[in-house]
Amino acid sequence: MIQIDPATLTRYREQIISFIRDYTKSAGVTKGVLGLSGGVDSALSYLLTIDALGAENVIGVILPYKTTTKRFIDNARALIRARRGEERAHDITPIVESFQKCSVSLSKLRLGNIMARVRMILLYDIATEAGGIVIGTGNKTEILLGYFTVFGDGGCSIEPMGDLYKSEVWELARLAGVPEEIIKEKPTAGFWQGQTDEGELGLSYQVADGILFQLVEKNSTVEEIQALGFRSDDIHRVIALMKRSRFKRHTPPFAHLRQRLSEELL
Repeated sequence: MIQIDPATLTRYREQIISFIRDYTKSAGVTKGVLGLSGGVDSALSYLLTIDALGAENVIGVILPYKTTTKRFIDNARALIRARRGEERAHDITPIVESFQKCSVSLSKLRLGNIMARVRMILLYDIATEAGGIVIGTGNKTEILLGYFTVFGDGGCSIEPMGDLYKSEVWELARLAGVPEEIIKEKPTAGFWQGQTDEGELGLSYQVADGILFQLVEKNSTVEEIQALGFRSDDIHRVIALMKRSRFKRHTPPFAHLRQRLSEELL
């Protein structure tokens, strides 16, 4: 687990709130739209967005699939109502099932990607209707390990928590007032019954964060990380996941045929 002191947590919170407020202002909008899963990441992003824009300018959207646990739906709904924000809810099951008719052999992974992209479409449509932007709910651990769907949960206008490791999300969530029952929920994308983030990743978030912090923030070698007590297999798994998902962290490249525009316009 990454150790972080309260003063640094407070500074991170203030920086993220300012980031959300400044970006929306520069975009010429006042509203933020978020998908709320009932988990800690979306809950924290929601509360920070409310702190930045005001509850009247934040739309919390609940987008369950037929396998979504009722407890997670209740968590999301209770959070929205406690903060008196605007609530939208849409069952995505019929939409996803229409895609299933196009293929008789959809794997769990492909089906999960479809769910994530259906949610993205709905969030962007609501944002267009409301005159706002889609606020992301991803964290640095997921981004570095590629644990997100391109143009799905990875599709957003801004990613306020993109420089927070999962361990830091848990700590900041307590500071920001996320209910403890949400913080203690086992992380899951909810794509199928029994699915968990850590089960798919093959290691716990605490271990992944410890290794990632050493690799990314400290530029440590494998040998140096092993000396800290981390297993060689876990270190190499993290490195492999990072390499395999590198393409997800960049916009699609294109062939540059003309002189580049001024950076101010890009």
